[in-house]
Amino acid sequence: MATFLGIPVGTLYDWRCRGEGPPAFKVGRRLRYRETDVFAWLEEQTAA
Repeated sequence: MATFLGIPVGTLYDWRCRGEGPPAFKVGRRLRYRETDVFAWLEEQTAA
């Protein structure tokens, strides 16, 4: 996800703690993102 968005991994974790960014869920110790949620979030960002 970080590579796809071109941002550091730490930013994704920061966003999750602040309730920002695309919706994420944990599988074990790792964050996972549904593709549909990511594209919906990106659409919201470009529309804003």
